[in-house]
Amino acid sequence: MRFIGKFLVVGIALMLLFSFVRYKEKVLISEDYKLVWADEFNTDGRPDKKNWNYEIGFVRNQENQWYQKENAFCKDGYLIIEARNENKPNPNFVSKTHKDFAKNRDSIKVTSSCLITRGKHSWQYGRFEMRAKIPVGKGMWPAFWSLGVKGNWPANGEIDIMEYYTGKILANAAWKSKEANTAWDSETFKLSDFKDKAWADQFHVWKMDWDAHSIKLYVDNQLLNEISVDKTIYSKDQEIIPFQQPHYLLVNLAVGGINGGNFTKADLPSRYSIDYIRVYQKK
Repeated sequence: MRFIGKFLVVGIALMLLFSFVRYKEKVLISEDYKLVWADEFNTDGRPDKKNWNYEIGFVRNQENQWYQKENAFCKDGYLIIEARNENKPNPNFVSKTHKDFAKNRDSIKVTSSCLITRGKHSWQYGRFEMRAKIPVGKGMWPAFWSLGVKGNWPANGEIDIMEYYTGKILANAAWKSKEANTAWDSETFKLSDFKDKAWADQFHVWKMDWDAHSIKLYVDNQLLNEISVDKTIYSKDQEIIPFQQPHYLLVNLAVGGINGGNFTKADLPSRYSIDYIRVYQKK
């Protein structure tokens, strides 16, 4: 009985230990795909500098946040991007009447991070996956997306694998049309469409399957949008084929701006938690 008791205690201790081990989905094993790049965010501290660069400053869409690398960190196997309240001078301020929003704000009230693989990694075609829990509070605008390496926006092509704002999940692509404006192929879903009141409190897997002819965007294996690459090619002499060139990845948490919606200081801090980002390509 003494030995049985010891084994029982050891067994219970092991069960408790493993019950606290964080779940991480296994790397896809497939006859069609092989893993070519991944960041699992398993080392605490700053994200791996071999994988990521950062956007700095007020960048786009009249967004309220100042991007800086300090708001991104890895902890307990997750990449955390935190939007938070700050109050400091805008080093790029010129005047309040300047036409550039990045130069007419005299101060920085909100900070966050945008991580990009530009200049470090890019890929043409494949399966791109992210497992994450997104913030859905007021003003939050998280995204996981890609841009083509050649050309300026929108000619280089944009793919929004995951985009959220004001209660909606979006799956989009954008490119320059033959009329010289921006063409969009977009599908939008309300959070309520997922029929789970706890949906926003859970981790989900966003996926893009991309080849020379189509882009398919999923969440939890639910197809959200399928985009024809062929329709983005409007001329035989087109200099840039937006979705037949390498793309780099961006993962960011924006706040406010033209789409994010209203928010107050009380809505921050807010965190975007990413378990992993993986890229597979056909064997």
